[in-house]
Amino acid sequence: MLEDDDDILTLLPARLKEARRDKGLSLEAVANLSGVSRSMVSQIERGESSPTISTLWNLTRALQVDFAGLLDAPAAEDRIDTLRAADVPTIENMGQGCRIRILSPPKDAGGHEVYDIHLAAGGALVSKAHGPGTHEQLTVLDGAVHVVSGAAESRMGAGDTARYRADVDHAITAQDGAARIFLIVKT
Repeated sequence: MLEDDDDILTLLPARLKEARRDKGLSLEAVANLSGVSRSMVSQIERGESSPTISTLWNLTRALQVDFAGLLDAPAAEDRIDTLRAADVPTIENMGQGCRIRILSPPKDAGGHEVYDIHLAAGGALVSKAHGPGTHEQLTVLDGAVHVVSGAAESRMGAGDTARYRADVDHAITAQDGAARIFLIVKT
C-alpha cells in the first residue's frame, strides 16, 4: 500500500481509468453504475478532482475492483542486475595472499555483505573484531581452511560451512594449498 499522499493522488486517476477501460466501459456507463456524475468521473480520471471515500467506494464497486488494490504500489519490474566478472570490485591488498571479490551491492555495506575470497597457499585473512553482534558464515568452495573465532577454531574442507562470531578477533587461513571460500558477513 502506498504511504505518500502524493503517490496516491498521482496513481489513482490512472488506475481508475485503466480499470474502466479494462471492463470496456464508457464514462457514461460508469456514471450509471456508480451513481457518480459523468463529469465527476471524467474529472477524477484526469486528476482534476480528488474523490471522497464514498465516491471512490461507489466507483470501485461499479468497476468491480478492490478498493485497496487501487492504492497498492505497482508490482516491481522484472529485472536482473548483472555484474560481469571483470566488473566485480576486488581488494588485493587485504590479508596475506588474499584476493577478495565484493559480490554484494555497495548499499548493503555494513549490513549484509557477500564475498568470494581466494587464498593462495598459506594465505590468510586476519580480522580484528567487527561491531557487536556481527557474525560470519563461510562455505569452503575449494581447498581447505583453518578458521579461528576468538578461542574457537575449526579445520574445514570443500563443501563445509561454518557460522561464527565476528565481533571477536578472527582469521581464515588456507591449509595444504590454495583455497576459495564464499563469505557472508551479517551485522
